[in-house]
Amino acid sequence: MRQDNRLSCVLHVLLHMAEAGGPMTSEALARALNTNPVVVRRLMGGLREHGYVHSEKGHGGGWTLSCQLDQVTLQDIYEALDAPRLFAIGNRSVETECLVEEAVNHAMSGVLADVKAQLLARFGQITLAALHADFHQRLAERHAPATLCK
Repeated sequence: MRQDNRLSCVLHVLLHMAEAGGPMTSEALARALNTNPVVVRRLMGGLREHGYVHSEKGHGGGWTLSCQLDQVTLQDIYEALDAPRLFAIGNRSVETECLVEEAVNHAMSGVLADVKAQLLARFGQITLAALHADFHQRLAERHAPATLCK
């Protein structure tokens, strides 16, 4: 099963946008992700609908943040992406007449629900500001200029 990396990609571009201090084109953000600008526009659509980003067309336009980094959590962004599937594992079948499979499903479902709740609770504790601060700490430790990824 293929990994869903949309949350990681969106967090990545949001931090680049925070550093830019002005509009960033889909093309510039796509270069940071090593992907196509169309992919960036699709990713950003849900964020725009939730009010986290804004876009302007034309010369000097692009994507800008329309939120405060300390007010937005990873859980907020996860939900803006329509809550992508978190786990690649799951029950073999939902409806079964096999009592063994029912027991397996019951155990698996309970554990997965617990872990999902814990993961989302942790996402809710991490703000974009915390990620931004971590980036700046790493930058200072490496004595490197802040540039877009290549």
